[in-house]
Amino acid sequence: MNVPADQRLLAAAHRGDAEEVRAALADGARVEARDDELRSPLLLASLGDHVAAARVLVAAGADVNAQDARHDSPWLATGVTGSVAMMRVLLAAEPGPDLRLRNRFGGISVIPAAERGHVTYVGAVLQETDIDVDHVNDLGWTALLEAVILGDGGRAHQKVVALLLAAGADRDLADSHGVTALEHAERRGFEEMAQLLRG
Repeated sequence: MNVPADQRLLAAAHRGDAEEVRAALADGARVEARDDELRSPLLLASLGDHVAAARVLVAAGADVNAQDARHDSPWLATGVTGSVAMMRVLLAAEPGPDLRLRNRFGGISVIPAAERGHVTYVGAVLQETDIDVDHVNDLGWTALLEAVILGDGGRAHQKVVALLLAAGADRDLADSHGVTALEHAERRGFEEMAQLLRG
């Protein structure tokens, strides 16, 4: 059966087969082909942390900001996966990622990364981009608030809080109910985090 080139490209990106990605493109696949959920090949590669496949797609001019039906994009996906390698591949794209692009919760990539305790990613994205450390999502939360509210208070989330504070995060920014990160930490019994937030 002769699978259309677009389908081949999407499947190859999904499984991370860089050589097949290259072959499908050579056979006329569109670099911005979409699947049923409007996911592009680069988004599929990014979600699976398939760095080699993503490199081929970026070199072919794939859009690092193309959003799917859920408003995910290749760049936003890096905040979910915590992949620094993928982050750097996408940063090298021309044009590069839109750091203000929002996910379905109104957040930017550093927010889900903070929530998940992706220490290395948070450190890298703060150091290597000018991402807005105090961006507020639709829930009224910054990365700092999310690390406390949705984190487990453990070592990884403590390190994320420390990195965000070192990058100038506003510790006094409260959520939509007027509760600060420090107050959330105290309520949850996260004493180490609370100490960091007290300065």
